[in-house]
Amino acid sequence: MPEHISTLSVAAKNSKQRVTTGSWFIPLVKRIHFYIGLFVGPFLLLAALSGILYALTPQIESHLYARQLYNDSRGTVLPLQRQVSAAQAFAPSHAVLSAVRPSPVDGENTRVLFDVAGLQPAERLAVFVDPVTAQLQGTLIVYGTSGVLPLRTWLDQFHRSLLLGDLGRNYSELAASWLWVTALGGLILWGARQRRQAKASGKGLRRLHEKFGVLLLIGLLFFSVTGLTWSQWAGGNISMLRQQFGWATPSLSTVLGKEPVDEHAEHCGHEMHPPISLAPINGADYDRALAAARLAGIKAAKIEIKQPTPGRAWAVMEIDRSWPTQVDAVALDPVSMAVVERVSFAQYPLAAKLTRWGIDLHMGVLFGLANELVLVMFAAGLAAMVVTGYVMWWRTRPTRVVRQPQRSPLMLLRKTPIVPLLLIVSLTLLLGFCLPVMGISLLIFLLCDLIRYQLTKGKKRIER
Repeated sequence: MPEHISTLSVAAKNSKQRVTTGSWFIPLVKRIHFYIGLFVGPFLLLAALSGILYALTPQIESHLYARQLYNDSRGTVLPLQRQVSAAQAFAPSHAVLSAVRPSPVDGENTRVLFDVAGLQPAERLAVFVDPVTAQLQGTLIVYGTSGVLPLRTWLDQFHRSLLLGDLGRNYSELAASWLWVTALGGLILWGARQRRQAKASGKGLRRLHEKFGVLLLIGLLFFSVTGLTWSQWAGGNISMLRQQFGWATPSLSTVLGKEPVDEHAEHCGHEMHPPISLAPINGADYDRALAAARLAGIKAAKIEIKQPTPGRAWAVMEIDRSWPTQVDAVALDPVSMAVVERVSFAQYPLAAKLTRWGIDLHMGVLFGLANELVLVMFAAGLAAMVVTGYVMWWRTRPTRVVRQPQRSPLMLLRKTPIVPLLLIVSLTLLLGFCLPVMGISLLIFLLCDLIRYQLTKGKKRIER
């Protein structure tokens, strides 16, 4: 009998050791998931809420800026020369004409764009002109290659940097860097709970939190990846990687000095030489550039015609980023209007196409209203997950000092088998190098947790 009891005791002890040895991973994931939610949660919440507003701006701006954007005129569209001349007469005297975005459809106004001293980088003054009557419809400051209007510009800057410039961009990079980790970590914890329980895991807020996480997983991973491509530090590393593997987005060169690329160029007798000076640009040149671009295959309704500077060509670019994507571009010699450079979306590397589609999907422009509604749904779900996570933490927070506080991730790693430990350390170092904001924040998390552990270690339990 004693031998039997001894055997059972040894078996129980060995079983306990096996459980302890095999339980390092889930506690580690749980602790990291908790810290991401606790410290990065506010930034994720800001990104989600500002993302909801950003996704809805097309509808808001269509009403807010209706006078500048739309007209009720019906009739023949005037040449760009007339429209540009009207805009130049209205623009400030120090404004420099830089580009024109012709009216894409009936009822929408033409945008004549000017560079104006004192504006922020990538900002331009847009003068809106009725294409039928050449009447001025107002002016707005527009931003970036997308030409976004003031409300969306403000929300974009808030979503990306909290209006704090380059320093503020670290907030969005922090959120994007950890979003995919917390999403996958939550999936692992949900799977572990499902294995332990035959029925539904958790009740109330926990169950709601888990359901949101599982349902929104793909979207959260997508937001994380596409957000990182725009980030300051990780985005730079991603750009270098794309360049290294030939995945970069082709860019249109407007530098003159090359032969025309159209199929009849060899019969035209036009040789391209960089001009010493450039004759003044007038509105009629925009009509010539538009006609030449149409003949060269630029078919999109939404285009931008950018006038040349000395030594450079006209650039006519498709700017329709809704499905199907139209972003072809041609460069035109300023004298002959012959095509000297062409970039076609059909010839983009697959990675560049995926990047283009990913960015446009993230911005809510690829599939119009449906795209915007899906973004709102995912962003609202993320916000709900952050809020429910905080509520769960508050309800279960320690209200007494415990003798054995929750172990630090560093303590948990001490129980990790050598092979998984080496893999974790190697992966952490690699991610810290590729995603610097993640690496720095991880060190801060671990330091805070280690300090907490040391401060609470060994204290006696205090009853509620």
